[in-house]
Amino acid sequence: MKKRSVIPYGPQHPVLPEPIHLDLVVEDEKVVEAIPSIGFIHRGLESLVQTKDFNTMAYVIERICGICSFMHGWGYCESVEQMMGVEVPDRGKYLRTIWAEMSRIHSHLLWLGLLADGFGYENLFYQCWRIREKILDMLEATTGGRVIFSVNKVGGVLKDMDASMLQNLDQALVEIEKELRVVQKTFREDYTVKSRLCGVGILTEQQAHDLGCVGPVARGSGIRLDMRLRGYGAYPDLDFEPIVDPTGDCYSRCSVRTKEIFQSIDLIRQCIAKIPEGDLSVPVKGKPEGESLIRMEQPRGEAVYYSHGNGSMNLDRMRVRTPTFANLTGLCETLKGAELADVGLLIITIDPCISCTER
Repeated sequence: MKKRSVIPYGPQHPVLPEPIHLDLVVEDEKVVEAIPSIGFIHRGLESLVQTKDFNTMAYVIERICGICSFMHGWGYCESVEQMMGVEVPDRGKYLRTIWAEMSRIHSHLLWLGLLADGFGYENLFYQCWRIREKILDMLEATTGGRVIFSVNKVGGVLKDMDASMLQNLDQALVEIEKELRVVQKTFREDYTVKSRLCGVGILTEQQAHDLGCVGPVARGSGIRLDMRLRGYGAYPDLDFEPIVDPTGDCYSRCSVRTKEIFQSIDLIRQCIAKIPEGDLSVPVKGKPEGESLIRMEQPRGEAVYYSHGNGSMNLDRMRVRTPTFANLTGLCETLKGAELADVGLLIITIDPCISCTER
């Protein structure tokens, strides 16, 4: 039997986008087992519901993560709205959906850049982040923020998009889509990319199902799992089908996310064409009492929001189950038998968000 060693990997490492820590059990250059350790950036955000009223918490929840901030705000608001029986106006639902898909685009572009940086393709990294800036500019123009947007409220949204804003967004998407075609071709066909991703970190459909993987990680293993099919927001009025790739390797997960960017562009265009006139929000009367649980598709996968109210202005409990938490078990499975040199790349392919996971 070969001698085994334990190598600490992270939380600080040049290739890691997030402060994740793994203890790697290795034999020579082969990983035998990976043991995750979380808790480095725990901030106790969930306990704040007992000191902040349920309206104020809509803005606090966005601070869970800068990349997923809009989706966290929407998930929290929808859980409270469900508990209180509040029906958001259709225009508010459409605006939420547009901002959610814009967030998905910028998150996936950020991830593609980090992936390129992970295997040393600096030019591709810069190209992805340069395109991402155009989406951030549109988010800033429509919400006023580039990281924290603060447009969600219990009962709807705080800001509107007039016809000129929607037209500018549509025009910006034309330019973004044109530039994305070039980037997509590189990710799909370049020898350097394929040599680092193809056949690496294979997670079978059965493994992904048994380990409870979500989002692009699950869809990259052939599982048709997308919470947008649940029918929240404007998604019941939109025509789309989850993007699935059965291969299960790093290249497959990259392919799913690349195609989802174009899908998000199409969904935004459908929203622009169908968005109705009307109110942005409704008055919210009373105080939250009871409990609710909703499931939402963040850029990284399914997020679960649980809220419990006692009839006062403060919730008793608010719990978030994030997609990275669900995908950590899948990551540990793909690391078994992997080369030590591929560990950083495999961590990146689940698109970890430790800030979301630890809160």
